[in-house]
Amino acid sequence: MKSFLVFIGTLALCLSTNASPLLNDHGRKEKKTIHHQEPDSLDIKIGQLIIFGFYGTSINKNDLVYKAVQEGKIGNIIVYGRNVSNSNAAANLKQLISEFQKAAPIPLFISIDQEGGKVNRLKPELGFPFMPSALWLGTLNNADTTKFYTDSLAYTISQLGFNLNYAPVLDVYNPLCPVLGARERCFSNDPAVITKQAELVLSSHHSYGVKTVLKHFPGHGNSLADTHLGIADVTQTWQPYELIPYGNLIKEGIVDAIMTAHIVNGRLDTSLLPATLSKKIITGILRDSLGFNGVVFSDDMQMKAISAQYSLEQSIFMAFDAGVDVVMFSNNIPNVKDYEPANVHSIIKKMVLSGKIPIEKVDASYKRVMALKAKTF
Repeated sequence: MKSFLVFIGTLALCLSTNASPLLNDHGRKEKKTIHHQEPDSLDIKIGQLIIFGFYGTSINKNDLVYKAVQEGKIGNIIVYGRNVSNSNAAANLKQLISEFQKAAPIPLFISIDQEGGKVNRLKPELGFPFMPSALWLGTLNNADTTKFYTDSLAYTISQLGFNLNYAPVLDVYNPLCPVLGARERCFSNDPAVITKQAELVLSSHHSYGVKTVLKHFPGHGNSLADTHLGIADVTQTWQPYELIPYGNLIKEGIVDAIMTAHIVNGRLDTSLLPATLSKKIITGILRDSLGFNGVVFSDDMQMKAISAQYSLEQSIFMAFDAGVDVVMFSNNIPNVKDYEPANVHSIIKKMVLSGKIPIEKVDASYKRVMALKAKTF
């Protein structure tokens, strides 16, 4: 903890003097077993680096996402509220997940945003257990209470067939942030409370074999705009202490994966690239300085902070070049040919074959994803 605070202090000093921060490696790399599964076709490897949302509450064998899963061109899916039926919700969702897994040549990450509170795909009125907001849990800050609710959440999603949850949120609480604080998605503005609560969430999930994705790196909590709708620049509001929970958990060796934010942070990257597309932030800070060697997921690449500023090909290339391993497409914009699974896969494959995206990058990300899928607790 002491060495990490030195890193934060150094970063704060550099920022206060408008100098380029000198970020040293104070984090401990996680020890993960890499499982080589050669030979694998390039199509399969690329597929493991893509996650897609879909429509419907039951399997449609003519659906483009389902077909791409069958072909191995999508290796992961995300479930939204639109995929949960209004009756027999649990049984129908479990069947849906099971059929997707049967269709896949390699087991899928079946993922969900199940934070609790207002980000709650599995609603109590459909028969699922109640889960309070992160702010409520963080304000109470009682380990037994948090464990009670997060055990219930993790058990529920594991029984349905989910193996990956985009939670917990590590962003600091600021009630003026429209997409996080105002929706009570953050535990606290105190890094120690955030760390403690996140440890409990991770422990509960791991107890039931569910991996977790911390979010939104390098800190979205002090944003005053919503990246779903456009650019959110935190240059004037972000603070170095927002990195502390990430540093703490990475050093503990309990982090499975981390999701990037689409925020712009000129204090960390003067080129003003969104963090998802910034090599200085993802490779320079998250990987090199904090020592994280696990899987990095992008936030939804269809959010306006990305899709309204960059072409699809440009944003995919920049995300991989920055250090992202898995690009996410929520498929919340239906009937847009550019965002069809086959086209996204084709764009990536063409860039790999041309050498624009090095094959070594694909191999490294593929190995990280496969190691995480094979990870047990």
